[in-house]
Amino acid sequence: MSTAHTREPASKLRPRRRLSRQERHRQLLDVAWRLVREEGTDALTLPRLSDEADVTKPVVYDHFGTRDGLLIALYRDFDTRQTAIFDAALGSSEPTLEATARVIATSYVECVLTQGREMPGVLAALAGSPAMEAVKREYQVAFIERCRRALAASTGPRGIAQAAFWAMLGAADALSHAAVTGEITARQAQDELFETIMSIVSRSSGH
Repeated sequence: MSTAHTREPASKLRPRRRLSRQERHRQLLDVAWRLVREEGTDALTLPRLSDEADVTKPVVYDHFGTRDGLLIALYRDFDTRQTAIFDAALGSSEPTLEATARVIATSYVECVLTQGREMPGVLAALAGSPAMEAVKREYQVAFIERCRRALAASTGPRGIAQAAFWAMLGAADALSHAAVTGEITARQAQDELFETIMSIVSRSSGH
């Protein structure tokens, strides 16, 4: 009789490292994004997420509470990354109007394209959700304020009207969505948004 022992898989020989709450949250979001990307938003439920992430259902419910809570967490995750990319690009650009406008246009479109196939489904799944509307408006207002500060040196004493910023944001969303669906190229979306921003600043400065 052979005395050789069957080798156990390494995963069974080593105890699984316990993730911190922050690490677990990141893992769950990454798995959720993958599910949305591969199977669509309809496939994303909390029980399915627990199966795919190999954790118990109470762990998933503890992090997100409800499916809407999970979808809102995905939206927050997207916006956090968008903000980081925007701030990094702005911080490394020349402090001129053209450079600032180009950073705003380029980073906005690029961020949407990065998660572009997934975000429309997430937003559609949350349509009509008061909680989502509140979160979305919070981030929209924050983005407008970042743009206002970035462009302040290039505007007249009155600054840019709030309505103009909302028009710019609407154009940014529409152009980015058109780039995602392939109706226009990413470069076309960025160039058109750049021209829109330049036009808004020109009007505000009286040029």
